[in-house]
Amino acid sequence: MLSITLTQLEYIIAVDTYRHFVTASEKCFVTQPTLSMQIKKLEDELGVIIFDRTKQPIVPTEIGAKIIEQARVTLSAGKKIAELIKEDSETISGELTIGIIPSLAPYLLPRFIGVFTEKYPMVKVKIIELMTEEIVFQLKKDIIDVGILVTPLSEAGVIEKPLFYEKMVLYIHAHHPLAKKKILKTTDIATPDLWLLSKGHCFRSQVLNLCSYQRSAQSELPFEYESGSLETLKKFVEKEGGFTLLPELAIDDSGKHADTRIKQFDVTPLREVSFAYTRNYSKKKLLELLETEIKKSVPKAMLTKDRGSVVDWR
Repeated sequence: MLSITLTQLEYIIAVDTYRHFVTASEKCFVTQPTLSMQIKKLEDELGVIIFDRTKQPIVPTEIGAKIIEQARVTLSAGKKIAELIKEDSETISGELTIGIIPSLAPYLLPRFIGVFTEKYPMVKVKIIELMTEEIVFQLKKDIIDVGILVTPLSEAGVIEKPLFYEKMVLYIHAHHPLAKKKILKTTDIATPDLWLLSKGHCFRSQVLNLCSYQRSAQSELPFEYESGSLETLKKFVEKEGGFTLLPELAIDDSGKHADTRIKQFDVTPLREVSFAYTRNYSKKKLLELLETEIKKSVPKAMLTKDRGSVVDWR
């Protein structure tokens, strides 16, 4: 009979996640020799090599990858037992690690996180701003519990649960020619004076998909700049001209000129904001409580997509 411990499974998962024995040992709070010895013991027990140590960074062998995948399922099942006990008690406690994309974090987090932590003080919450691809990676590696991002993802092994739908609106300089148009079409914004987020941001991809714009023409802006911050783009519109697109939550603090600088389209483009988690997710109760607080924190109109059409970004 095989003798495999949960600790050994934790160790091989850590090495797979960080692709480095020393880093994995630090994350597991053990010495590197201890971690290496236990993994070697597991390999001897199974009669296979789990990691190819000749490559840098370290990678799993073909059979090793299958063993690690099953190890993640096994450990997740173990976590579910502990979560069932917690859910059965009246005390809401535990740890929750959340990954959230930068174009959502400054506008959504302040709406709900303070209320959530005050209501459930025994829940230790850790929040990390990450790009979408990194959120997906860390979900699959079980580094974070849940992602708050824009969907659809259509990513194997990742479950998407829509939370709300926010409009995409135009934020425009008062003297820009488009500011005078009564009816604005999405194709109108496919011009070189569009300020964009930098590559890798899903909202940038949504903007380009919305107006079918390939940035090949000579820019009419005073300089070319791609930012990771929507707030920076808003400032450039105000000082340098041109226009940008904003998600609905980002227009709340646009200042006294907000009504004149914001224009909507003849159709209503939406971005779908969702939870993302893996099929092995064990903290169901915490996720439900978090979902409730998020939905209560946004305008009710955002809870349905009937008012527009979701814009894909992939």
